[in-house]
Amino acid sequence: MEKTRVLITGASGQIGQALVQALVDEFGERNVLATDLKPSEAFSHFEELDILETNHYQKLVGGFKPTIIYHLAGILSAVGEKNPSVLWKVNVQGWINTLNIALENKVSKVFFPSSIAVFGPGSSLDYTRQNVALHPTTVYGISKVAGENLAQYFFRKFGLDVRGIRYPGIISYQSPPGGGTTDYAVDIFYQALDSGRYECFLSGDVRLPMMYIDDAVRGTLELMQANAESLSVRTSYNFGAVSFTPTELATSIRKIIPDFEISYAPDFREEIANTWPRNIDDTPARRDWNWQHQFEIDDIVRDMLMKLKEKNTLRSKKN
Repeated sequence: MEKTRVLITGASGQIGQALVQALVDEFGERNVLATDLKPSEAFSHFEELDILETNHYQKLVGGFKPTIIYHLAGILSAVGEKNPSVLWKVNVQGWINTLNIALENKVSKVFFPSSIAVFGPGSSLDYTRQNVALHPTTVYGISKVAGENLAQYFFRKFGLDVRGIRYPGIISYQSPPGGGTTDYAVDIFYQALDSGRYECFLSGDVRLPMMYIDDAVRGTLELMQANAESLSVRTSYNFGAVSFTPTELATSIRKIIPDFEISYAPDFREEIANTWPRNIDDTPARRDWNWQHQFEIDDIVRDMLMKLKEKNTLRSKKN
């Protein structure tokens, strides 16, 4: 049997850091190569990679010979709205480069991270189903729709086993907020521990689908381990867990930090959030590869606060 070797682009991002560790635990350090645009000391087996530099990318894949590529490199929604042309180049051309290089090097499987940003006007925002009209209002969402269609094209045209997930907002302790519209649900924990108060860039009643990082990583690995014959979606699967508002999240935090205060100062990100689903119907994922989330809102809050306190303690000891 062919030994599994995994290359991850964008490994320093929110999902990447946790995913790399899970892959190392499963396949061993030397069989997992983390890559990103800038140097990182977070990984012991790491190479710098600009996914737009195709010659270097090709040589890296040709030398390492991965059997799986997790393509996580990309620019997020709020950051991308400030420079759409750069986002398009990174998110779409970088993905095309990955697909072509995977095909040329006979990579067995490729993973694509889509997003709830693919939805928009014309999609029902309550329990949004798998197959609905996709009319995103951000260039980030547009790039993800293009990426999903490219994934399906390479699967149908060339037989490349491409699999994808439409991630909701991801809540993680491994890295600080990265500029996404759902990132209030990460930053709020840092501020709760640091100052006991948080000013949210969304209104208190804006409901969005969210997921804890442990569920996100486990679900990603489960999709990639599933039998190809069981998969009915080759664009990207709806992927759901919990949905809540900033006010509901603050209420859960107060169960542990009773004096925590939240205020609201909505900015341009609220306009983006209002075009995204309030809940996700992920029936195909639960049917095809038995997806089941484990963390509800109170579970997320408990674990996030505990893990961030542990990180703060370790940082204090080092200093």
